[in-house]
Amino acid sequence: MTRIYNFGILFFDLVIFIGSLFSPKIKLLRKGRSQVWQKLEDSNIQQSTIWVHAASLGEFEQGRPLIESIKKSFPERKIVLTFFSPSGYEIRKDYEEADYVFYLPADTKRNAQRFIKAINPGMVFFVKYEFWYHFLTNLKKNDIPVYGVSVIFRESQSFFKWYGRWFRKMLESFNHFYLQDEKSAKLLKCIGFNDYTVAGDTRFDRVKEIAEAAEDIDVAHEFSKGYSTIVAGSSWPADEKILTSYINESYENVKMIIAPHEIDDAHIRDIESSLKVTSFRITSPPDNPSDFKVMIVDTIGMLAAIYRYGGIAYIGGGFGSGIHNVLEASTYGIPAIFGPKYKKYKEACDLVDLGGGFEITSFDEFDRLVTKMWNEAGFLNESGKQAGEYVDKMCGATSLIMKELF
Repeated sequence: MTRIYNFGILFFDLVIFIGSLFSPKIKLLRKGRSQVWQKLEDSNIQQSTIWVHAASLGEFEQGRPLIESIKKSFPERKIVLTFFSPSGYEIRKDYEEADYVFYLPADTKRNAQRFIKAINPGMVFFVKYEFWYHFLTNLKKNDIPVYGVSVIFRESQSFFKWYGRWFRKMLESFNHFYLQDEKSAKLLKCIGFNDYTVAGDTRFDRVKEIAEAAEDIDVAHEFSKGYSTIVAGSSWPADEKILTSYINESYENVKMIIAPHEIDDAHIRDIESSLKVTSFRITSPPDNPSDFKVMIVDTIGMLAAIYRYGGIAYIGGGFGSGIHNVLEASTYGIPAIFGPKYKKYKEACDLVDLGGGFEITSFDEFDRLVTKMWNEAGFLNESGKQAGEYVDKMCGATSLIMKELF
């Protein structure tokens, strides 16, 4: 099986090479990997480090609370942060809480030995679901403790199949798993693994921290003050068709903030052209924002703070490949609405079960649901309460890990 795995890694490298000729993103991955060894040499790491690996940006956000807690408690400790994906590395390569940031080299036996020797880790954290055979087995061989953080397992994974014995060798390299849920715990237990703690998802700690540190956004406050406001985050065209159709009905006391996933000028103009009501862009605020019906957020980095100005949140992506971050809205105690592609996201499923999140599949369903929320104060308040309490209940994974390991 190891030979097949090694062949798969080599084949994947070939795919990256060919893909880099056509895809800018894959080209970044290939270029970044090719520069790892020179960057390691230039870094000249001397002391023992703490290595945190995240596949991409989403996993980084889960690992971030832990990184920052370590740095706050032990500022002298050096942290190595690695990414598999360009979407993580290119955005966070200058992350100031990490002392060194690299792409993860291809998982060959030689690369694993060379990389681990170069960064000299005394402790390693793999976030959520990254399992690389040669890196993990080399860490175990060198008696370097490895911990899984915010890990979630599914029955469909190879570890739990009749043919999963070889894959389970990777699990044996971990000293302990900090799991998101009880389902993951039951899956581990059924194959004889007992070194785990159901700690929850460190991402909850992150969204709570962001909400508590968020500064007021004056234009959003003036725009929404005294009105029932829907905040739509990371919307795509299919979402925007529903959203603009609704707000075009000109409900007297209802306003909408739209923060699209794509913020290029052409897309913003498409949204504006579909509106029959007054609108403005947040980057060009009018003298009297309260006179307008729609505010379009045509910049990045503000959405998490803007959710606080809504009574209802709409989370985009549910009519495409999957919804975006629902927790950023829920932490403010407001209910979330999203399209049908949400079932692979545990937090969204949890919110639906609790009555703090709602699925819609059409404009008519959206219209009926929002009308019910506005007209039944008890319904809106209770659903918002469920959302907020869910986030509060799930916080604490970071402090638990810190308490046990440091």
